[in-house]
Amino acid sequence: MTKVREAKKTVQCVDTYSELYKDIFPDVRAYEAFKYLMVGILSDIKRKSLPAIASSLGLENEQGLLHFITDSPWELKDLEKRRLNILLEILEGREIVAIVDETGDRKKGEKTDYVKRQYIGNLGKIENGIVSVNIYGYCDGVTFPLKSRIYKPKERLKEGDEYKSKPEIAVEMIKELKESGFKIKS
Repeated sequence: MTKVREAKKTVQCVDTYSELYKDIFPDVRAYEAFKYLMVGILSDIKRKSLPAIASSLGLENEQGLLHFITDSPWELKDLEKRRLNILLEILEGREIVAIVDETGDRKKGEKTDYVKRQYIGNLGKIENGIVSVNIYGYCDGVTFPLKSRIYKPKERLKEGDEYKSKPEIAVEMIKELKESGFKIKS
């Protein structure tokens, strides 16, 4: 019987936290990529692109990280569900305040899905870019991310997409959070 190698260690806090998700990933390489991405996102590098993260971690190239995001057989919904369940355990039934935010990133061209000229709140003006609607929780002086969805402008909908305004997206996410057990102050 072949012994599966252990995942390479990263930063202790990331390794400890990642352990809560280990069973979601089908192999050690996917699990390592998950940890590398977390280290890269938490690092102080200016640009959080896959090549920049790979370079800052001394990886040969970003292909493993790219494969992890595009082709790996793990499911984003499983990862999100686990993360939300961990938060529910930490909250121990306490109420939270839900904070709704929309933010965006400037993008050149229109190759990325749902990019168009639109108002981008964090830039404070209309630019070509992509926008997301985000829900954060606030409890006992701590703010933490809960859910995020890409806003899909009517003009850029793909087949099977349904248009929803930013407020409709926010309400939908808050309903989902309540259904999953979060106690949200009215």
